[in-house]
Amino acid sequence: MLIGPVILDDRMTGQNYLDFLQNELSKQLADIPLATRISMYFQHDGAPSHYTRHVMQHLNYTFPNRLIGHGSPINWPPRSPDLTPLDFCLWGLMKSELYRKKVDTRDELLVNILDVITCIKESQDALRRTTRHVFTRVAKCIDVDGGIFEHLL
Repeated sequence: MLIGPVILDDRMTGQNYLDFLQNELSKQLADIPLATRISMYFQHDGAPSHYTRHVMQHLNYTFPNRLIGHGSPINWPPRSPDLTPLDFCLWGLMKSELYRKKVDTRDELLVNILDVITCIKESQDALRRTTRHVFTRVAKCIDVDGGIFEHLL
């Protein structure tokens, strides 16, 4: 499932990210059934703000042994966008949809982003296929010992 979006107005710092996790993310997860939340994994990228001591403490507490990322219980290979659904699917889809409509202001862009996200969220079959495709990609990555594998898909 796709949770969000949340538009952050400030520059991303460790403290701003922690505030997001403690306040906004908890609101987003409130509608998720408890059975799903206790088995949900959390993955983020290598942004320095994601790895401050307080952020990592919070995430390790909130997602015990279900945190994917650098220095996490489940380490994620560096520079591996070919394994991340947001990278190999969602961002490309979002960009192609966003560029269909010319916008002139930040507010128009934000409205357009929210509209595109709503359409993507409504496409549950596409989200399921994308999630299942991660397993195929991981298997190919293992087959080539962590090398480049996208040409094999």
